[in-house]
Amino acid sequence: MGKTENKWQARNKKYALVRYGRMNSLAWFEHHESKIPQTPTRVVIKTSKGLELGHLVGQLNCCKHGSFKLNTEQVKEYFDVSRVDFPDKPMGKIVRLASLEDISEESHLGKISEEEIKCCRQFAKEFNLPMKVVAAEHIFGGERLIFYFMSENRIDFRDLVKKLAQEYQTRIEMRQIGSRDEAKLLGDYETCGQECCCRRFLKALKPVNMRMAKMQKATLDPSKISGYCGRLKCCLRYEDVSYTKLKKQLPNRGVPVKTEHGKGKVKDLQILTQLVLVEHEDGRRIAFPLEDIEILAPSVPKKKSKKKQDAVSKDKTKSTVDAENNKK
Repeated sequence: MGKTENKWQARNKKYALVRYGRMNSLAWFEHHESKIPQTPTRVVIKTSKGLELGHLVGQLNCCKHGSFKLNTEQVKEYFDVSRVDFPDKPMGKIVRLASLEDISEESHLGKISEEEIKCCRQFAKEFNLPMKVVAAEHIFGGERLIFYFMSENRIDFRDLVKKLAQEYQTRIEMRQIGSRDEAKLLGDYETCGQECCCRRFLKALKPVNMRMAKMQKATLDPSKISGYCGRLKCCLRYEDVSYTKLKKQLPNRGVPVKTEHGKGKVKDLQILTQLVLVEHEDGRRIAFPLEDIEILAPSVPKKKSKKKQDAVSKDKTKSTVDAENNKK
């Protein structure tokens, strides 16, 4: 694991990163494999929910002698920079490398989950529950069946859980999700031609706001900057840190500057190219690289001394009184 170790790490134990579950959770798992295959590998893991199938992460270039090369501090730093919460403790153990039978069983569970969703929807309709059943996750070991649903309000689904438990003879769990989570479960391909980021690799869905779209000069047409979920696209966050950093290097609009063509004011900015559009005193507008302009200090009016301010105040008062007397 590297020189830096956390309290939960033991020198005689090995850990690997695994992505697992319908929500693509990511966590550390202890393992006893002597060699990690240098190809995309599926593994059977033991979590608090039971046996599950997962994907080893980074095995192509981050594992050496069966151990993950990057230490936990390096992984934590990566997620901190990405502003994504990440559990720093192991969430379970890797039971074994997945066999063809395991993958076949996973495929079978995926097929019957469609029937389980239809059944849950039917029962929810019978109980008049205002909920939209989005997906079902049948845990690999059969310990429980998880249903993901959407609803505007909190729902008392105790009767529904009892009915489902009688139907499938297993533990039932209901999880309420939002529109972004729905896209994570059901999303297919976006306008860029790639599979939805939230479905393909994003672990946590951080908020995206209009400031990011405006700074990147993206179109503000909602139909073009909204994703599968109907909310602002997650990809607007990817370059926000770089845009914010580059923008801080540029002067504000309206700031007086000096160029090779004379004095002028900043009218517009190009963040990525670091170009500044300057309107000169003669009306000409020319774009210059940031290093080719000189920012001039804005002229600040000199503060009047207290005596002068008192004198001006007295004069104003006197003139006001005189004006009132003339009216009389």
